[in-house]
Amino acid sequence: MPLATPSNTEGTFVPSTGAGAATPAFSPLYQQIKGLILHSLQHGEWKPGEAIPSETDLAARFRVSQGTVRKAIDELAAENLVTRRQGKGTFVATHAEHQVQYRFLKLLPDTGDARVEGPAQRTILECRRTRASAEIARILALRAGDPVIQTKRILSFAGVPTILEDIWLPGHAFKGLTADQMAQYQGPTYAMFELDFGVRMVRAEEKIRAILPDETQAHWLNVPPGTPLLSVERLAYTYNDVPMELRRGLYRTDTHHYHNELS
Repeated sequence: MPLATPSNTEGTFVPSTGAGAATPAFSPLYQQIKGLILHSLQHGEWKPGEAIPSETDLAARFRVSQGTVRKAIDELAAENLVTRRQGKGTFVATHAEHQVQYRFLKLLPDTGDARVEGPAQRTILECRRTRASAEIARILALRAGDPVIQTKRILSFAGVPTILEDIWLPGHAFKGLTADQMAQYQGPTYAMFELDFGVRMVRAEEKIRAILPDETQAHWLNVPPGTPLLSVERLAYTYNDVPMELRRGLYRTDTHHYHNELS
């Protein structure tokens, strides 16, 4: 069933009365189609790694031109929400794909190839269900006291502890997450979130500063007290800018560096 009905021109759009389908009439038509596709992604109509319908099928579904659908999908592809495969179609992007597995991990070795270094070894120090403090609730758009999963872990490269992380996740979306699950999954953590919990992180914001660790933090990272560390606070979002993870990490930078590409 079509989710919306177009007007006589493609510069405006008349939404249906279906739940979640209403969009402002002044939005460009392709942006409204993009929003409807995002709605389907958010509600799991197409899972990460699965093909979405063809442009022709989507055009018929939304009663718009194929060019309008193509423009909407072009934006979704540019935002790494879908991937085009020549001759095969368009697929929901997934962190299980090699080219995006570590898209949010920007720490690279000073010498050598990160692919040779391989994935980090994980040591889970803590994984527990607790109540969100006022600060954590505000950041994750929860209410104070709502359940959250709090995890502390060390990521090591070649046996050297390099990153100390504290992670907070909304309890309702990650019910049942355990320390063993966090430690034993061999692929990227975000791929595990997709596979086991149906939550895909699509973008993230980071705050970076230099700090000095306390004694406990220095102990876990096996560095002398007073060693400068890079503090990275990341807030990751799923579809439609819903915050789904707060991650605070301390990075050793004696053998690694933070790398980002700007365009």
